[in-house]
Amino acid sequence: MADTLPTEFDVVIIGTGLPESILAAACSRSGQRVLHIDSRSYYGGNWASFSFSGLLSWLQEYQQNRDTEEESVAAWQHLIHETEEPITLCKKDETIQHIEVFCYTSQDKEDNVQEIGAPQKNTSSVASSTVIEPLSSAYLPKESNSSYFTSYEISSKHTQKSDKDISLEVTDVKESLEKDKNCIHTVSGGSKGENKPTVEDNIDQPKKNRITYPRIVEEGRRFNIDLVSKLLYSQGSLIELLIKSNVSRYAEFKNVTRILAFREGKVEQVPCSRADVFNSKELTMVEKRMLMKFLTFCLDFEQQPDEYQDFKECSFSEYLKTKKLTPNLQHFILHSIAMTSESCTTLDGLKATKNFLQCLGRFGNTPFLFPLYGQGEIPQCFCRMCAVFGGIYCLRHKVQCLVVDRESGRCKAIIDHFGQRINAKYFIVEDSYLSQETCSNVQYKQISRAVLITDQSILKTESDQQISILVVPPLESGTCSVRVTELCSSTMTCMKDTYLVHLTCASSKTAREDLESVVKTLFTPFTETEAEKEELRKPRLLWALYFNMRDSSEISRSSYAGLPLNVYVCSGPDCGLGNEHAVKQAETLFQEIFPGEEFCPPPPNPEDIIFDGDDKQPEAPGTNNIIMAKLESSEESQNLENPGKHLQN
Repeated sequence: MADTLPTEFDVVIIGTGLPESILAAACSRSGQRVLHIDSRSYYGGNWASFSFSGLLSWLQEYQQNRDTEEESVAAWQHLIHETEEPITLCKKDETIQHIEVFCYTSQDKEDNVQEIGAPQKNTSSVASSTVIEPLSSAYLPKESNSSYFTSYEISSKHTQKSDKDISLEVTDVKESLEKDKNCIHTVSGGSKGENKPTVEDNIDQPKKNRITYPRIVEEGRRFNIDLVSKLLYSQGSLIELLIKSNVSRYAEFKNVTRILAFREGKVEQVPCSRADVFNSKELTMVEKRMLMKFLTFCLDFEQQPDEYQDFKECSFSEYLKTKKLTPNLQHFILHSIAMTSESCTTLDGLKATKNFLQCLGRFGNTPFLFPLYGQGEIPQCFCRMCAVFGGIYCLRHKVQCLVVDRESGRCKAIIDHFGQRINAKYFIVEDSYLSQETCSNVQYKQISRAVLITDQSILKTESDQQISILVVPPLESGTCSVRVTELCSSTMTCMKDTYLVHLTCASSKTAREDLESVVKTLFTPFTETEAEKEELRKPRLLWALYFNMRDSSEISRSSYAGLPLNVYVCSGPDCGLGNEHAVKQAETLFQEIFPGEEFCPPPPNPEDIIFDGDDKQPEAPGTNNIIMAKLESSEESQNLENPGKHLQN
């Protein structure tokens, strides 16, 4: 409750995105009193991850948030003193636009599962779509007191049980049924004795693993769907920060298993390591030697300026042509190694290629890692570190305004929606909270995003547990390349027998207009006729979400009107593949606020920690004794000794 919050802090941070969460951890670690609040009901902002039902609830909340009216300032105006003036914050999140949802798989209710509170209707199995204007209730889960989950009744005997009990029993039933893959089991009303297995006919085999919309909703908590699609470079700044600060112990990671290329209408695997290059069947022996020679040059290109000095003003694609590389190699280097656009400068292209090569081999054959349970885990990891060192967290906590002293021009406090005034020395605000008046001179870019659920990989192999990244070059003139990330069920982001596919590009139109051509090229919509075919040339598209997201990463502080000197702004996600911009922004702002302080230093040794109530020991010279009110467990303090524990394949 607001009346139990302290009224004095060193730092107040509004928004729980990745840059804000890193800053919260850094400030708390350096001994500052931190209040970290968010008007949303979840951590991460536009960096968040959702279960499937949680994503549908997010869509519904976003629609309701957009339709809400602004609150009157009269309710809190009396808290502003005569020598002060307010800067009103935005009450509506306007960073997401042009949301469109499409369901291509069957929406028929299966006999063995019935959704509580869902519309009881029979819909045809042909593809259907819903544009969120407004969002159709057929796509939304039943509201619950718990955080984002949908409950199901298995049979009439379960109707008196709680939602939690029912949900757990669904999981137990499904796990037991999966043990016998040669049988069809029915779970219907009646006694246990009536649930008898029946041997499945070979003719009906394709229907056994059919993914329907009710089944996706039923297993919705197996999905962790990121609003922003990113990967971690194995030698990138975020990995180094996770290890240095020991935040890595709060997360687990998997290595991206392959890098793909799209060329001449087909998807191919790109060789990464030296062994892969020489074992590749897509490259001739001459091409293999040419590729190794060029990549060797890129590793220390700064030492050979004569090789590229005359091409600094040229595009990287033009430079590659001068190196007498075959079109096949040029395509691989540009789109699958450097992963840049054709208009990228030569210097930027060489830097990107070198960065790719330097990240190879640290954790696997590719340069990338992906966090289990989604990108949204990373902000929460830093929030947890902040809380361990004394930070206070409040979700669903709206801020009405910043209170600015007219004489000094500095922000003194915030006023929340409970009417409480909270004072602080420094304020960090995520861009989406700033009002239109503050952002009147700001020109935002947009990111086009698509999230797809499919039934098989875009490049089938013997293993169905592949994590892949693919850059599709422009399919038409005037368009840009599209980054495709495909996640399997072992990443804990989707249910078994499905893949979660993220598409990202810089916006020129709506997300659907920017990305639909790539979706149609790589996938085919699900139909009953298609399901009966033995051989499928493309993966089936089961469900799709398109939306545009604001990109504020290139906005300078001077673009915001009337901000006090002690108010700092963090941007939302950028369009890049890595997280370097967020880490750099957090570190830069921290050094501006606390010059001379170390940014996210390593944690103290367990023997240096002094708990409240312990006898005070004299501090040895050079030791970093930290007084902490609480640690979650003695076991957690022991884990401080192993900073890279969870950064493994």
